[in-house]
Amino acid sequence: MTNAAPYPLVLEPILKAKVWGGRKLEQFGKPLPESEPIGESWELADLDSTSTSGGGGDSAHSTITNGPLSGQTIRDALKQWGSQLIDESKLTPDGGFPLLVKYLDAREHLSVQVHPSPDYANTHEDAHLKTESWLILQADEGAMLYKGLKPGTTKDDLKQAIESSTVPDLLIAEPAVVGQCHTLPSGTVHALGAGVLVAEVQTPSDTTFRVYDWAKEYGRDGRELHIDQALECADFGSAPEPVSASTASAMGRTARTNVAQTNYYTMDLVTASCAAVDLSTDNVPLVIMLPKTMGASIASKSGAFNETELRAGQTVLIPASIAQDTQLRAGPDTLAVIATIA
Repeated sequence: MTNAAPYPLVLEPILKAKVWGGRKLEQFGKPLPESEPIGESWELADLDSTSTSGGGGDSAHSTITNGPLSGQTIRDALKQWGSQLIDESKLTPDGGFPLLVKYLDAREHLSVQVHPSPDYANTHEDAHLKTESWLILQADEGAMLYKGLKPGTTKDDLKQAIESSTVPDLLIAEPAVVGQCHTLPSGTVHALGAGVLVAEVQTPSDTTFRVYDWAKEYGRDGRELHIDQALECADFGSAPEPVSASTASAMGRTARTNVAQTNYYTMDLVTASCAAVDLSTDNVPLVIMLPKTMGASIASKSGAFNETELRAGQTVLIPASIAQDTQLRAGPDTLAVIATIA
């Protein structure tokens, strides 16, 4: 441990190979292995364990790449800085940071899945809520996403569809529109469609119950299904409508739009060109993703900490004690996603 005062923490991505993944994350500077399709880049993770079907079964703790804490983990920073980084009442039961932040590159459809409902999570210690929000950054022509079940669908209907491999017939399909954010409360039956690249903010869980894997569509062996768990957790009501925000920026123009507001986190989209953007008026930790920039930095308005240069694709964690003093200094054509804890 060092005696360093809190400063912006640049985080090293954790890459996850997925059968449905592709190569688009290379545009964010991610060092993709040549032999594996990479579907997820975990930009901020602080999990003592993951599920075999989600994170691969190992722990996942983001490593810091800059400053005095370089080479240490986000959990190390939490232990050293305590409430200077985050109000300790917001931590997970195992003492972890309460968000998981990712990029997802869907070359193929993701499995149709559902995450634990509140009732299920309350009665199963190994299951954790997973509410998530997808901000669509890129979408191929005709790309879709699947969110919720058609009105009137019953539990018996879903069970029969799983058994007969006709689950897609029950799903509500929506065009993937760049700039839209889709929030999926835990319990929503959903799938990200092929050709879509998203920034995702979610609660720190990877408990996933799969009900359809598109095996016949892609000519592969299907992965394990979790039928009983999914039927117990599935929500048969309507999913929230998407929230739209422009992803276009012009010289001298700055816009900030709230695109997700949940009981666990908020998610804002900032577009800016050659401007300084104050990031917070509160003493709360901030997670900043930079999907797009031609040059940006994180700087102190008072000079209390050194300016941190950033490139497109990097993610930085701002400790609570310096959030009010922090600016994003954007070069031309900058797009930032800012997540805060609710």
